[in-house]
Amino acid sequence: MTLTVYNTLTRRQEPFATIEPGKVKMYCCGVTVYDYCHLGHARSYIVWDTIRRYLIWRGYEVRYIQNFTDIDDKILNRAKETGSTMEEVSNRFIDAYFEDIRRLNVKDADDYPRATEHIAEIQQLIQNLQAQDFAYPANGDVYYRVERFPTYGKLSGRKLEDMQAGASGRVDAEDAGGNKKQHPFDFALWKAAKPGEPSWESPWGEGRPGWHIECSAMIRSKLGETIDIHTGGGDLIFPHHENEIAQSEAAINKPLARYWMHNGMVRVDGQKMSKSLGNFITIRDLLDGKWSMHPQPVDPMVVRLFVLQGHYRKPLDFTDEAIATAENSWKTLKEGLLFGLVHWDKLKQELGVANQQESQYLIPEIAKRFEEFGDDDFNFPAALAVLFELAKELCRQGNILVHEGKTATPLVELHKKWYTLTALSQVLGLYAILEENTFVNIIDALSNGQIEALIQQRQEAHKANNLSDKDINKLIQQRQEARKAKNFAESDRIRNELQAQGITLIDSKEGTRWHRN
Repeated sequence: MTLTVYNTLTRRQEPFATIEPGKVKMYCCGVTVYDYCHLGHARSYIVWDTIRRYLIWRGYEVRYIQNFTDIDDKILNRAKETGSTMEEVSNRFIDAYFEDIRRLNVKDADDYPRATEHIAEIQQLIQNLQAQDFAYPANGDVYYRVERFPTYGKLSGRKLEDMQAGASGRVDAEDAGGNKKQHPFDFALWKAAKPGEPSWESPWGEGRPGWHIECSAMIRSKLGETIDIHTGGGDLIFPHHENEIAQSEAAINKPLARYWMHNGMVRVDGQKMSKSLGNFITIRDLLDGKWSMHPQPVDPMVVRLFVLQGHYRKPLDFTDEAIATAENSWKTLKEGLLFGLVHWDKLKQELGVANQQESQYLIPEIAKRFEEFGDDDFNFPAALAVLFELAKELCRQGNILVHEGKTATPLVELHKKWYTLTALSQVLGLYAILEENTFVNIIDALSNGQIEALIQQRQEAHKANNLSDKDINKLIQQRQEARKAKNFAESDRIRNELQAQGITLIDSKEGTRWHRN
């Protein structure tokens, strides 16, 4: 099957063909670093991280660049509020970005250019536009001449003449201080310096760059004139990405990107997320259980699964019910992922060295189904359904192994299913967590013959963070006594307490068995 991608520019799904065969140049608009990242950021960067991972799995060599906007009015306002500097605010929230996003198992980009590191490239691009009459200076500012670019609006579908309707008087209103703009939709490429704000020397006087020109300059510097994929949130289509196209393509007379991809927005209980509504959720508050509307910590993989269970182009509604559903789904998937670690002794005994190596291959039929969904514009919700089928089967077989000591299904087949589940889950960035923020790469451990070391590491982590075997058995004894006394509330409480600490109980005629998840 051919990989196809929905292109915002053409408004249709197209076969994916890169500029250079086998290689992908991909740019993602990053955060403006003046505050902590929120759930909308989490969705965007999880989506593009997963698409990047999938492209690599499909055999592409991906160069992925994500910028930081480190000069902006919001940053300057935050610096004034806190009595600090633009650099201090930017560095603080860049550090916070990495702390938060890495907890969600988002891989680092290949490079993180900052706008302030590319002032020379920005000025050169503006001069190029001015030389071609696409830009004009105005009292220290420089504006892009929108009317000179005939296809302005092609990304967003807006027509300049329609945008002008009802705009009478806006030029005078916006330029009351100096009549700078020649057209109401012209946008700033360079802004004249204001007292007390950071600025750089330029041919137009002291000033700083406009927002849109920064990304155009950084793309050109890091990836070249035309890239394969340009990504970002749907809120960036207009004006940011529209303006990027106008200024970049006017300067180089080439397409800026072959494919424009945008993720849908996050809503909270059906409403736009905003601080004024009190439903603004930062990543760290959600993960740490510090958000008032959901005061329990949320597993990072639950957040990642919640994001991937909705198609990336569709709106995503955050509710308690949605998170509860994702938590249940992750419980099933995690139990499947840990199947081989929990039952490794039995698997190893039956498999032997030869069968271990033979079973470390993807089951072709399952991998093909997964790929068919992924190739259909990265339909990860459908791909996840394939993984849940595997996980549920492994959970069933695991229970049989615990109850009866063996299964009707040969263990070599179960090992293949476990390997396939684990490998495909890792394509989506879904890893079992050994301990807080430490993701278990089972495939690497299997490939390097280090699975026993991984199991031992996991057991040690459980000893450090959870109940000892003696404590577990003591609680099970207390539960049995409660059941004999028909105190089922106490029995359920003990079961739930153990479950919360990763201990699953299995009741049978022979008694109660348990295992760590």
